[in-house]
Amino acid sequence: MGKDLILGHGDFQYKVIADWGNLDKLTHPVSDCHEMVQDSKGRIILLTNNTKNNVIIYNKDGKLKETWGTQYPGAHGLTLKNEGGEDFLYITDTERGIIEKTTLQGKKVMTINRPKQFDTEDSKVSFVPTETAIAENGDIYVADGYGSQYIYIYDQKGKLKSRFGGPGKEDDKFYNCHGVAIDERDGTPKILVTAREKNQLKYFNLNGEYMSSIDLPGAYICRPVIHDSNVYLATIWSGDKGDNSGFISILDKENRLISAPGGKTPQYKKNKLTKMNQAYQVFKHPHDVCVDDDSNLYIPQWNAGQVYPMKLVKV
Repeated sequence: MGKDLILGHGDFQYKVIADWGNLDKLTHPVSDCHEMVQDSKGRIILLTNNTKNNVIIYNKDGKLKETWGTQYPGAHGLTLKNEGGEDFLYITDTERGIIEKTTLQGKKVMTINRPKQFDTEDSKVSFVPTETAIAENGDIYVADGYGSQYIYIYDQKGKLKSRFGGPGKEDDKFYNCHGVAIDERDGTPKILVTAREKNQLKYFNLNGEYMSSIDLPGAYICRPVIHDSNVYLATIWSGDKGDNSGFISILDKENRLISAPGGKTPQYKKNKLTKMNQAYQVFKHPHDVCVDDDSNLYIPQWNAGQVYPMKLVKV
C-alpha cells in the first residue's frame, strides 16, 4: 500500500495511514476490531473481541495509552455517552448476550440481559445484541441485530419500556438490524437503523414508528455514525457481497452518498444511487468509522487477519 494513497471523492478525501494502530501482537493482540469512539479527552478507544485486552485506548497519533477488559468474548458494539460530565461506554457482547455500561476505566455500572417480558413468544429466538444508541433523556436503544431483529427501548436504569421492528420484509421490519444511532441533524431526534441485508437505512421516531428509508444499493453497511452534518458508514461488503470487498460510505445532510473511500465514485441516475462496489482493495471488511474532532477517520476491521485499525487523514 503506497504511503501517499488518497481515497475518497469531492470534499471528503483522505490519506491512508495503514500502520497507525499497530502494536506488539504478543502483548496487545487483537482479533476482530469491531468499533471505535473518541472520548472527551480526545483519546481513541477500540473494542476488540480478543479477551486479553478487549478495550485498547490510543491517543490520536496511535500511541498506546492503556488497555483493559478480559470478559467480553463477543465484544461487538461500542457506544460512548457523556452523562453529567463523565464519559461512559456501552458495550454489547454477542456471545454473552448482554449490554454492559462501564466507566472509561472498565468499572461495571449496569448490565442489561435478555428482555424477560418476551420470553414466552420469543423463547426460540436468541438475544444477540449488536449495538446501542443513547438518547438525551437516557433511553437506551438496543439493536438485536443477530437475534430477534427488534430494537428494544430501555430507560436509563435498564428497565425495558417497549420494542419495535422484528423480522420481515415490510418497511417497519428488519433483516439484520445491525446498527442504531440517534440522528438530530435537522433538530428533531430520530432513530436511524441499519437494515444491512436490504442495503438500507431506516428512520423511526423515538417511539419506534416507521418514517422512511434510504437506499444504498450494493452497500452492506454497519452502524450509522453521525458527525456534524454527515453520516459515516463502514461498508463491510459491497456489490454482490463478495469477501474482502469493503469500503467507507459518507452521506451528506440530504442523505445522498457523496464520497466512498475505497469504493467507486457515487453516481445517481433519476435520483437513485447506482449499485456500489469496491474500487480499491485497501479494506477487507471495515466494521466501523470513528470520526475525530479534526474530521479524520479511524477504521477497525472484522475478519481481516487480526489487523489493527488504520487512520484516514482528511486532505
